[in-house]
Amino acid sequence: MSQDKEENHLIEERRKKLAELRKADLAFPNDFKRKDLAQELKDDLDQFSKAELEKKKKKASVAGRVMLRRMMGKASFTTIQDFSGRIQLYVRADEISNYDEFKNYDLGDIVGVEGTVFKTNTGELSIHAKKIKLLTKSLRPLPEKHLGLTDTEARYRKRYLDLLTNPESLEVFKTRAELINNIRSYLVAEDFIEVETPMMHPIPGGATARPFVTHHNSLNMDLFLRVAPELYLKRLVVGGFEKVFEINRNFRNEGLSTRHNPEFTMLEFYTAYVDSNFQIKFVEKMFKAVAKSLSMKSNIFKKPFLKLTMDEAIIKHTSLKNKDISDIKALKEFCRLEKIKVIAKASPAIIKNEIFEACVEDNLIEPTFITDYPLEISPLARASSSKPDVAERFELFIDGKEIANGFSELNDPEEQAERFKDQVSKKDSGDNEAMHFDKDYIEALEHGLAPCAGVGIGIDRLTMLITGTESIRDVLLFPQLKNK
Repeated sequence: MSQDKEENHLIEERRKKLAELRKADLAFPNDFKRKDLAQELKDDLDQFSKAELEKKKKKASVAGRVMLRRMMGKASFTTIQDFSGRIQLYVRADEISNYDEFKNYDLGDIVGVEGTVFKTNTGELSIHAKKIKLLTKSLRPLPEKHLGLTDTEARYRKRYLDLLTNPESLEVFKTRAELINNIRSYLVAEDFIEVETPMMHPIPGGATARPFVTHHNSLNMDLFLRVAPELYLKRLVVGGFEKVFEINRNFRNEGLSTRHNPEFTMLEFYTAYVDSNFQIKFVEKMFKAVAKSLSMKSNIFKKPFLKLTMDEAIIKHTSLKNKDISDIKALKEFCRLEKIKVIAKASPAIIKNEIFEACVEDNLIEPTFITDYPLEISPLARASSSKPDVAERFELFIDGKEIANGFSELNDPEEQAERFKDQVSKKDSGDNEAMHFDKDYIEALEHGLAPCAGVGIGIDRLTMLITGTESIRDVLLFPQLKNK
């Protein structure tokens, strides 16, 4: 029998069982009250011996999905799984009234159990069932006889099965949730205020990226899913929010890779009356505190973070010398040899950035702040007072991945207007990622933006780093996939 036919046969058998349950008015009850979790029982009671537990006669009420079964005539051992973990049940025919019904339960069914906690002769904490009730009939069998969903694409498409059968996957998403909660708690403790800004924008802005376009019927206007919340958060700084943050979903109509998904989660925060150097120190301090709160075993955050300018990083990780960094001929020749595509009219700043992305980023394994980005590729950043062609900007790289981007914010409305005009010119020349001219934002700046600095941190990539996963799809519950 083929795999599909076998599965269809199993589904049909389970539907027949459900039909019988419906006749007996036993299908999908909702009156069982769970009082205990599997792991909490283990944490509280595993310390006691078999004899001590027999004296305690600790009663428990648990619920979960049937994951393992060993039927032995008039008795059986069954393992159920809840969100906290697994626990074993011991069920005897002469002790529950519905044992014949229980024998027909399938792997994947969800049950509620009342009983007494004990230890088996092998020392496994278990529940001696006195009552057992079928709460949900599972019509489809678990994959590969509950040993785990191993096909990578199937894990992404059917994440619910991945979570059920692969405990390590569930732990990744528990860690992700804990990471976000700890970051939020850290910022709140530092007197930041959390806000929510629009996800649909009349003008895409805040990052050089290609947006998704949608249409609002009532307003009869196109809107853009946000590529970044930056310009709205800085409007709030104008309005008096001196420490503000948002953990937000962003959307960029770009390629898919192990590091990129069209929708992703970012943390952005802004602090008035500080500069990018302050934020470099703040980010390092925050990362180390959050890593400690997560009890990370890795030593990656224990050492001081490295700091290099973009030019220094290029010289360190390529064959280019100090004299070549400002020589456009040398830069173009390097690109030719390394097969890095650059347009004919590309400036030295653009070429250096292409070289950095192609030849340097992957080598930045230890936590490294890269500073002194060309102003030309930083349209919202303040220029350095000592180096007018350089932005007061940094990016943090760890394990070859960009994790954070921050800069001193440009608060001169006239200069920002000129930068926007330059972006419009690039867009007119065919750059789909260039920014629009945001007249409303310029008006906000004209009311006065306090000197400030902001940071964006990629939550997905940070989760990858902390959980040791290689693909962004492994830390997104439902990553974007191509239709079959």
